[in-house]
Amino acid sequence: MVELARRRLGDLEVSALGFGCMSLSGTYGAADDDESRSTLAAALDLGVDFFDTADVYGLGHNETLVGEVLRPVRDEVVIATKFGFTAPPGAEAPVIRGDAEYVRSACDASLLRLGIETIDLYYAHRIDPNVPIEETVGAMAELVAAGKVRHLGLSEAAPATIRRAHAVHPIAAIQSEYSLVTRWAEDELLGTLTELGIGFVPFSPLGRGLLTATLEAIPEGDFRRVMPRFSGDNLAANRSLAERFAGVAADLGCTPGQLALAWVLAQGDHMVPIPGTRRADRLAENVGALEVSLTPEVLAAIEELGLSDAVAGKRFPDALEGLAGR
Repeated sequence: MVELARRRLGDLEVSALGFGCMSLSGTYGAADDDESRSTLAAALDLGVDFFDTADVYGLGHNETLVGEVLRPVRDEVVIATKFGFTAPPGAEAPVIRGDAEYVRSACDASLLRLGIETIDLYYAHRIDPNVPIEETVGAMAELVAAGKVRHLGLSEAAPATIRRAHAVHPIAAIQSEYSLVTRWAEDELLGTLTELGIGFVPFSPLGRGLLTATLEAIPEGDFRRVMPRFSGDNLAANRSLAERFAGVAADLGCTPGQLALAWVLAQGDHMVPIPGTRRADRLAENVGALEVSLTPEVLAAIEELGLSDAVAGKRFPDALEGLAGR
């Protein structure tokens, strides 16, 4: 295993680049379990030791697959998973639950699927608007006391909610979408995390693939087909943005994806992005971002593109706006 640079999420130390496992369960088109196992093994060989999954990814499939590959090296990896999304029969959209009873049962189910005794980092995937955050985090803290969880996190939580949660039990990490085309976290969230000493785990740091400048038609079964940024005229406009960004990367001698990840990494030592992929070659490319050095001149050139202001379309369609959290 290669030794990668290390970063801290609160008191938890991890590789500076993690691996988001969601795409291994079909979110962005069909996935192959054998290829996924090979990609997870490649991540280990490249020195990645921070793996992010959730009970909702593939409705349990993702945790089962990740657990199968990582159990033999359990002492060498950090496993993060999440709870909160449920799919009641007949519901038009997922329902978020954060009540204490559900927190406990969800944790036990995740441990069983992963086949491990303790989850290293356990997130509330979204905040239940009908349950005080003190109840949710209080139940999570009980899991820490019981030895089922080591560290706590929240995903897509507002700064005021984070402060209340942190007062109940130390929060190690906050996970939210953050990239050159999605920068709302800079408004207040990042300052709050710095103040409280909480790590930040950006998901979709490649803009769900937009910043790689490799997107053509979105295939059947790909979640992005319903997302505004990847539909119709928006997709055409955003491809044009990506091509401009790719020009900066070419001048620097790296790929657009590497430049996008290097930019996120350059925003602070408490940042641990978790790009996902089904392919080992793309994974190796992502890890190469750790070798990309950004000068003030390059950072200025990136800012001049104004990608977050120019990107066309919202993060989620209206019907799925609840997935956006905040």
